[in-house]
Amino acid sequence: MLMFTEKDFDVFTIEGLDARMEGIRASIQPKFQELDDYFAAKLGDQLETEFFVHIAQHRRRTVYPPENTWSALSQKKRGYKMDAHFQLGIWPDYLFMWLSLIDNPKNEKEIAQAFLDNQKLFKQLPDDFYISIDHTQPKIELLKEADLEKILIRFRDVKKGEFQIGRIIEKTDSLLNDPDKAREYMLQTYEALLPLYRLAKKHQ
Repeated sequence: MLMFTEKDFDVFTIEGLDARMEGIRASIQPKFQELDDYFAAKLGDQLETEFFVHIAQHRRRTVYPPENTWSALSQKKRGYKMDAHFQLGIWPDYLFMWLSLIDNPKNEKEIAQAFLDNQKLFKQLPDDFYISIDHTQPKIELLKEADLEKILIRFRDVKKGEFQIGRIIEKTDSLLNDPDKAREYMLQTYEALLPLYRLAKKHQ
């Protein structure tokens, strides 16, 4: 079974767009594909639906190499950003597993309001869950320390507001030395987010 190693995080030290993309394609994308195929099957069974795997290709980049890279699980075969979706991705310092609502998803105001009206769903999540409000930046905040209501109001009212929630695995975490355990931790993260995912999809 494939799992991320220190070598994958080191890809982001490679200079130049073409060289870094070559490293991403060779080292990281095969792991996205194998892991996401597994998650797509497991989550698809639980929701009685089909998930499609999308792997970021960074085709719009012409000069600057990507500072992170990711993949997505969506019920949409073409594209995923308009939809609530699950992401598996990597920054230089950590992996992330998000439920992701970015780039003006369909009915984002309704979703944000539904989240505001059902904050009890967030209270059921484990203490090691994080929130990200900008998918282009590595800065994140622990859910238990965040002002959730303020963040959700921003998501609702700011046109470019975003909302991502889930877990990370730091590159130094010994969990990555046990591929089976790491994969199950990732899957459990997505499973814990299913109530929020269902709620988001209900409003899309």
